[in-house]
Amino acid sequence: MMPAVHQALATLRYGDAISHQALGIRRVLRDAGFASEIIAANADARSQDQFVDYRAIADDIRADDLVINHFSVGSDVTRLAFALPWRMILNYHNITPPEFFVGIHDDLARLCFQGRRELGAHRTRVDFALGASAFNRAELDAMGFAPTAVLPVVPDFGHISGPADPWITKAFDDDCTNVLFVGRIAPNKRQDNVIRHFAAYQRTFKPKSRLLLAGSAEGFERYQMQLQALARRIGARDVLFLGQVTNEQLTALYEVADVFLSASEHEGFCVPLVEAFHAGVPVLALARAAVPATLDGGGVLYDTTDSDEVAALLHRLLTDEAWLARVLAAQEAALDRLEAQDFAATLLGFVEQVLAAPRRPMPAVSVTLQEVKAIAGLHEIREARPLAYHRLPPPPPPRRSLWPLGARR
Repeated sequence: MMPAVHQALATLRYGDAISHQALGIRRVLRDAGFASEIIAANADARSQDQFVDYRAIADDIRADDLVINHFSVGSDVTRLAFALPWRMILNYHNITPPEFFVGIHDDLARLCFQGRRELGAHRTRVDFALGASAFNRAELDAMGFAPTAVLPVVPDFGHISGPADPWITKAFDDDCTNVLFVGRIAPNKRQDNVIRHFAAYQRTFKPKSRLLLAGSAEGFERYQMQLQALARRIGARDVLFLGQVTNEQLTALYEVADVFLSASEHEGFCVPLVEAFHAGVPVLALARAAVPATLDGGGVLYDTTDSDEVAALLHRLLTDEAWLARVLAAQEAALDRLEAQDFAATLLGFVEQVLAAPRRPMPAVSVTLQEVKAIAGLHEIREARPLAYHRLPPPPPPRRSLWPLGARR
């Protein structure tokens, strides 16, 4: 019987880059004849029919099966995947350093800390370790994983190739300069610096300009409020927080954008950068983490936090027609190199290599489905009913001494 090749990830979300890649991997695996499911703890409303609850599959796993474990944060799903007796390919998307979230989203900071701690335990557990970029692979190599390789992120641009939302076009297709950033509202994305750079550009070069920030703020509502207060404090006008957008709205945003501006300090790949390439939008991005490798010679990299310097680069990019043409040509060439990679053949080659190799010994760990369900139930109580953790009886009062103060014998 042919082994099944499943995938495990914490959460399946519409519009999320890891989730989008997982759906693409499943399509390749099923086309190749493998039984394949996406195993997750939960999914958003638009992805409910695309996953299998991890608590319902543990008893169906066979030792000859293979899991592609998408690792980006500590989760019960990845811990269960670690303990079950199947072969494992680690697909490492990188873990945002937890210090970005401390004091802003402490639960996520805890998960990132746990994820970085747990990643090391996978070094002797996995049969193959893949990075979603060369930057991610370098981290795996430094930690002692072997063998390693890169499973390229080759985005399917079908989601931004359809009709554009007419309301976005009507609202923003005018003589204003539209500066765009796409990415969830989160401290590692550094929307605060995007706002500062935009404010300097608006103040010095183009008063008639607007900043369009597209991305969900779920879990980071307080951070978004801080960003809005920052924009008011430094006098940045027309800074628009659009929230999570539909494919049609995203298509329209790329159509009306004059430039894509990123100040993100931590990315494992950053799909919106190559989406901008596909849409013909020039990219100006901070040279941090995986961003230089993702741009692959396209776009314009900068390595400063000086907003006046970034604003001057932005102005030159939009006014120097010869330079702009060279930048766009380099972006097209980088996109051609990315799309020329045979993602399906690369993935299936890794899968066949692992299935044909001798098995690695399993770690000395065991887990039962009852334990998994009990732990998951505790997490659900903590998330949905936090006050339940405060309903324990109060501790007894300290014992009072029978002796008057200072009257000890």
